This record gives sequence, structure tokens and C-alpha cells, in this order.
Amino acid sequence: MQENFTPDQGQKMQLVSLGDITEHKRVEEALQKRENCLRKQSKTLVQLAKSKTLQQGDLSAALREITEAAAQTVEVDRVSVWLYNSDHSKVECVDLYDTITKRHSCGMSLLKANFPAYFQALEEQRSIAAHDACNDDRTQELSEPYLSAFGIASVLNAPIWLGGRLVGVVCHEHIGRIRQWTLEEENFAGSIADFVTLAIEASERKAAQEALQQSEAEFRAIFDRSSVGIGLVDMKARIVDINPALCQILGYSREELCSKRFTDYIFKQEGDLELYKQLISGTCDRLEMERRFLHKDGKFVWALVSISLISSQNGEPEYFLAMIEDITKRKQTELELCESKEAAEAGSRAKSEFLATMSHELRTPLNAIMGLSQLLQQEMVGSLNDKQKEYVNCIYSSGEHLLALINDILDLSKVEAGKEELFLSKLLVQELCDYVISTVRDRAEEKKLQLIAEIDEQADFCIGDERRVKQMLLNLLTNAIKFTPAGKVCLEVKKLPQGITFTVSDTGIGIDPSQFKFLFEPFKQLDSRLNRQYEGTGLGLALTRKLAHLHGGDVTVESVLGKGSKFQLFLPNQPPLQEDSSQFCEEIFCLDEEQSTQQEITVQTRSFNINKVSNSTKYYSSYGNSSQLKRNKDDSSSTCSRRTQLTPHHRATSITKNILLVQDEEKTAALLRDCLQAIGYHVEQISNSNDFWERLQNQQPDLVLLDLELAGDMSGWDLLATVRQNPDLQDLLVVTITSNPTAANSDHPVDTTPDGLRDRALQIGANACLCKPIGIVQIESILMQYFG
Repeated sequence: MQENFTPDQGQKMQLVSLGDITEHKRVEEALQKRENCLRKQSKTLVQLAKSKTLQQGDLSAALREITEAAAQTVEVDRVSVWLYNSDHSKVECVDLYDTITKRHSCGMSLLKANFPAYFQALEEQRSIAAHDACNDDRTQELSEPYLSAFGIASVLNAPIWLGGRLVGVVCHEHIGRIRQWTLEEENFAGSIADFVTLAIEASERKAAQEALQQSEAEFRAIFDRSSVGIGLVDMKARIVDINPALCQILGYSREELCSKRFTDYIFKQEGDLELYKQLISGTCDRLEMERRFLHKDGKFVWALVSISLISSQNGEPEYFLAMIEDITKRKQTELELCESKEAAEAGSRAKSEFLATMSHELRTPLNAIMGLSQLLQQEMVGSLNDKQKEYVNCIYSSGEHLLALINDILDLSKVEAGKEELFLSKLLVQELCDYVISTVRDRAEEKKLQLIAEIDEQADFCIGDERRVKQMLLNLLTNAIKFTPAGKVCLEVKKLPQGITFTVSDTGIGIDPSQFKFLFEPFKQLDSRLNRQYEGTGLGLALTRKLAHLHGGDVTVESVLGKGSKFQLFLPNQPPLQEDSSQFCEEIFCLDEEQSTQQEITVQTRSFNINKVSNSTKYYSSYGNSSQLKRNKDDSSSTCSRRTQLTPHHRATSITKNILLVQDEEKTAALLRDCLQAIGYHVEQISNSNDFWERLQNQQPDLVLLDLELAGDMSGWDLLATVRQNPDLQDLLVVTITSNPTAANSDHPVDTTPDGLRDRALQIGANACLCKPIGIVQIESILMQYFG
């Protein structure tokens, strides 16, 4: 500062004052520098805030822009961004900008476990401003592996937070001399970290949008290309969207269906509204049902409909999603299958009716053939010479063979139709084996075969139908003897945990394994040349396996051609449960083998009270593969709660008894009349029901022999019922005759099995029942029970 000054002598002088403003200038420069720095930082932050790169969601591009801007603003050599990996065990460098080379790089990583102090500081502090990084407690762990390697003296690190979670760090690195970081620079580093957070959020948002778009595109592709019809329906049942498949199913365009009511095209059923209410209330997740839809051309379309609920963000039901699959062809196939099933059932019924009819038609002449030949055999009408006896015996044996064939066919048909009923009981294995061995022993001895039975000591009993088990064993043994020219046949019984096995082995001709698949087919003999050498129909094994299956077991085979065969019958400990059926208590009366009529016949006697059944007699015979003579004095498989001792009304005397024969079949009538007259009875025969009551009153017979298949105005069933309804005829002895299941007419719907017909007849009022063909021994046996 200058100032004029006049001294006393009058001379003027100029004074200048000087002051040291160095500090002031330094302060001004520092302020200016700080202001410029803040202005520069502010400008950078504004530019980043306006950057479209950060908003586009490209994280790599955004980080490159951020690191470059930060390096230029803070004037450091390196700026890098490090992010935690998925398990938060390390940080990885995703972008590093070097101002010297002006290049970006990435790929380095730092394990969190190796630098605990540094990572703890990141989590606890706003920023790490390490002026002397190699000696700072927070960063000195990084000195040797990282700082010294790159010549880094000072670092300014700011943690990156996202959603309250530490996700990484932004590093500002100064190389060379130690640098003092200012507060403004620390704040700027924090702002840079915030921009990194924004970049990450934008990237995640973009990824979510892209995923959503991809999902929507995929859904639309599925929606449009699905072969299943898909419809989106609002809560008012209006169609919001529909795919091409559903348009094709209904025959409408998308424009025609949108905004229309979905319920206008589906046929509703009673209860559908309740189902929809359950779906809306959350009681069920989806509805699945088969419904008809109305096509545009008026035809019906069957569809499998699956309906689920789509809820809004607040959880309220917003749409129904209907998945509709066209099942019209399937329904048509089901209808065709039902029709085929009905046709098959009709065919099966026709087959059964045919077999029943054939049984009747064959048994009727057989009755005459076998009955009359028996009369001749017993020389009731005169003596025969040796040649005549040979012829008669041939006639009778041929009838036996034909009867065996009929029985096997009917048995097989009954099993295939599922009408065979088993009467299961506990059977003694030793008695079973003794019976079947004794039955086939004569045949084995005729061929000079060794017949052996080996029974496991633990195999004391088995569960099965006694008649059918014997039939199966006899079929297997008979076949083994038939096809074994020399050697032996063995029956071996073993007890298993699950059941019991009966194994029949032989040293016969054997079977080619390639023929096993035909072995159990009906009417099948493996080599047609065998038909001439070995008689048989090929039904035995087929029937045996089916009966085994009915017991819950099976029949298996092992064989070597030319060396022999082994057939094994397995019966389980617990056969399948059978439906309960009422069984009459039976006493099995046996006949001597010389008296056997080689047929199965059931004779049941009743007391004069029709509600009480007393005695029953079963006869079985052996014809090749059919049933053998059954001898049981007490049938344990039969039970009866109603049992009385028969007291015949007419006891046998020397007086000739009168029998009224009601039979419309001429040959059968002749046989029965001649047989009865030959053994000393007086017989009157009528062929219809018209003369029955007159003859009954005039003749007053001691016994009526009634054919249930009687033709005319009144069937034999009706005639029997009428007799028992008359109080004066309660003591009249009535023995009925039947031959096949068709004997039961439509007015009496009963069990059509032979046992069912027998039981029906006894319930109506018959004293006993005979089944055609009828043998002389059976007739005599019945008459002896009543007349002595």
C-alpha cells in the first residue's frame, strides 16, 4: 500500500507496506482445487446419472463406463469393481480399468478366508481410505499377494450394497508415492459404489424382463402349438383367450369364441356347479371330467376337461384355465369295444347254449344205447352167446367214451365261462394219492409199467375241491401212462411254504420244447399222427390247467423228447375265496367197481317235508380223462343245517310196486319201462302232463318218475311244483330226471349248473334226482332205498 507523507522540512515521502500472503495464496489454491475437484466430481456423477448405458441393463458396459469416469475424476492409476461369488466365499474382479494402458481386464479373485481383516472392514465401514495401504491394519493383508505386486501405495475402497447385503467393492488404486485421500474423494467413491449398485439392479431387472419375455414367448408357443385345447376363461365364464387347437376342436375361429360364454359350448351335468364352487374355495386343486362339447356343425365332441384356477397378485381367483383334450376317437373305440364285448358275450352264450343243446341231444340217444346195452349185458331179456356179448360190451364202452368226451367239453366250457364253483375243503394227501393210484393201477399193469408214489412226510393235507383235485391228478396220471410205452410213472408230492406240489413224471415219448405253447390248448394234440396211435380229444391238459388256475395254482411242464416228461400241479395254501353258496349235507354211498356205471350221477333223497333234505348219493366213474369212481363215506366238504333220517312211506314188500313214468322221449321211456319191468315193477307211462292227474288218481302209483324236460302245456318243473302244493300228495315219492342246464325254463330262474338244477328240484319237492344217461344200477339203488 502506498501513502503520501510530508515531513517537517516540507519534503514529501511515499510509504509502502508489505505483508506475507503465501499461506493465504495456498489456502486460496487449495480451495480452488477443492472447488474444481467437487465440480469435476459433480459433473461426473451427473453424467453417470444421465447415462443410458446404466439404464439399459448391460452390466459389463455400465461398469466400463463407471470405472473410466471414476479413474479420470479421482485421477488414480487403476479403478476396479469386485463382486462376491454365489456362495460369498470370495470376490472376483469383473472389471479393472488401467489409465496407463487404457485397457479393461477382469478375472482376478480374492478368497475371503485369506483376508479376514480386510473383508470385515468392508462390512463395517462406509469406505476404506488407506493412505499407506501396506501398513494400514485394514489392508496390510493384501500387501504381499496384491499391493506390492502392482506397486500400489494407496487405496480407496467403497463397499457395494444391494438390498441391505454386501455384494462387492469398488477399488481406487494409486501407484507410486503415498497419497492422502480427501473426504470429498471418500464421498465420491461411495457415490461410485452406489452407481455400481444401480447398474447391477438395472442388469437384474433386464434379466428378469428378458426371462419374463422368454417365459411369455415359450408359454405363447406352447399355447399356440399345443395339440391340447387351452382356454382362458374369466370368473364370469367369458372366454378371454383360446388356442388354435381348441378352435379346431369346436370348429370356430378365435374371433368367434372370444368374449363368448364358455358354458354355451359344454354340456353340463348335475353337480357341476358344486364342483366349480369347490375349486374356487380351494377345496380341490383342479377338476378333471369327461364332458361333451357342441361343435359348430352341430355334432358332439367328447373331451377330457381339466380346469384349474389362476389367482391374481392379491390371491383372489381371476381366471379359469381349461385344458381340453379331444377323446372322441377313444370314446368311439370304447363303444366298439363294448359292442365287441357284447358280441363276444353273445357268442359265449350261444356257445354255451349250443353245448347244452348238444349235451341234451347226445345224452338222450346215449341213454338208450348205454341203458339197453346194460339190459343185454345182464341178460334180462335172454341169454347171449360170446360174440353177442363182445358186441354189446363194445357198444357200451363206445358209449362210455362218447360220454367222457361230452363231460370234458361241458367241464371246459363251464370253467371258461367262469361258472365252475369249487367246494373247498381240507383233503388228506395220502387218501388222494391212494385213490388215484388205485384207479390207474390196472392200466399201468396192462402196459407192464412200474407205478410209484412218493409222498413227503410233511405233506399231510391240501386245500381244494376233492372232485376236481382227483380229476386233475387222474388226467395227469392217465396221460403219463398213455404216452409211456415202457418204464415207470411216478407221483411225487412235496410240501412247500406257499402250498403243495403234485409231480407226475414218466419215462415216455417226451415232448419237443417248441410244442409247449400248444400243450394246454383245447382239442390240440401235438402230433396229428398220435391221434391214430393214442386215443383222446386233447381236452385233458387244457381242463387241468384251467382247474388249477381256478384253485389259484398252476400246471407246469418239463420234458425231453424221447426221454420222458414231468408235469407239476401246484395248489396254494390259500386258494382264491369263493362266493358263499348253500351246500346240502351229503353222505357218499359207494358201489363196487363191478357195479360202476362209468358215469357221474347225483341222487339226493328228501323226506316228505319238502323243506328238509336228508341223504345224498354221488356216483363218479372213469372214462379216460373224466371223473373216476368216487368213494367217500362222509363228504367233509359238504355241510347242511337241515338233516333228517329218511323214513319211506312205502316199505318194500312182496307186493309189486306201481311206478308212473312221465317221459316224452320214446327211447328213454322204452329203456326205463323195460328195465323197471325186468326187475319186477309195474310201470305205466304217459308222454305229457295232460293225462297226469287222471292216471295219478286211477293208478295211485307208489312212485312217480318225472322228466323235468317234459314238453307240453305244463313243464316238468311246473308239474312238480303243483304236486307239492297239493296237501294230499305230500307223501308221494317223486324222482326227477334231467340231462342238461336248459331243463330250467324261464319261469324258474335258477342256477343252471347240474348241481344247481338238482338243488332246485329238491327245493321244489323232488325226493331224488337222476341225470341222463341213466344206468340200471342207479335206478336199482334208488328203488332199494324206498322199497327195500
